[in-house]
Amino acid sequence: MPSGDKILELDGANMDIDLTSGDTEWEPGRRRQTMLWKGERLGLTYENAGTKSRPKVRVGVFSGKKLPPDFIDELRKEIVWRFNLDMDLSAFYKDVGNDPILKPAIRRFYGLRPMSPNSLYEYLIIDIVLQNTVVRRSVSMLQSLFEHYGTLLEYDNKRLWCYWEPAVLAEAGEQELRDLKVGYRAKSLVRVSESFAEGRINEFDLRQKSAKEQEEALLSLYGIGPASVGYIMFDALHRFDYMKNISPWEQKIYTHIFFKMDHEKHLVPVSKMLKRFERWGRWKGLAVNYAWENIWWKRRNERIPWLEKEIRL
Repeated sequence: MPSGDKILELDGANMDIDLTSGDTEWEPGRRRQTMLWKGERLGLTYENAGTKSRPKVRVGVFSGKKLPPDFIDELRKEIVWRFNLDMDLSAFYKDVGNDPILKPAIRRFYGLRPMSPNSLYEYLIIDIVLQNTVVRRSVSMLQSLFEHYGTLLEYDNKRLWCYWEPAVLAEAGEQELRDLKVGYRAKSLVRVSESFAEGRINEFDLRQKSAKEQEEALLSLYGIGPASVGYIMFDALHRFDYMKNISPWEQKIYTHIFFKMDHEKHLVPVSKMLKRFERWGRWKGLAVNYAWENIWWKRRNERIPWLEKEIRL
């Protein structure tokens, strides 16, 4: 792909977020992410261009052709939405900033806000391959899907995969996907892809609906249960007070970080966790997210034996 057509300057949070999959690469102060947007396959680079007090993100857009101004303008708005760059966190910090559990995480991750660099469809694909398995196998399944259905883009001296249109998996069929060793998830991948390809689910319409309508639409998707809906409502639809379920894996980790107990000796019930989190009111989802990010930051800098046992990457 040729050099970037455009450089966008966006006010927003620090972009030092470490995520790894075939479509993205991160290094301190710089993130590369492919994007399928309105039929165009793009290579994006995100760079810190501001300070902690005056954050700014510089976005480089790489494309195989010249992109019109209106396309760039819509792309800018979509990036702001996905990364939640227009969110004002001041009320959150005022309401929960002195909580002893959250204070260290807020100090470390000041400016952090929920985000999903992927489209809703792509988010659901990731969610499906994450279900009921270890991280290593999820990474392997997603990579296999990229290699068979994605497009390899080369830009900024890197090669990264770009996602496919929903119709691609819808037309591939269940058996073809099973041959890629995704197991029972093949049916979910096909059914979800059909819902988007046939227009039964439209991400942009869904963003405008009430939380109840969003929840019902997501639960109507084959293979998407309450736990998955919780992630989507928070990350992709910006519902920061939505928390109705906790997965068994999260339950183990929350037992450690919120209750200071060994989950192998005493696993705190989900009902007790949800009651505890109510102390953070309208911010409960975001508050839990800050503590969650904090434990993964610690893992990058020190070995946490109980956590490594759960990850098995």
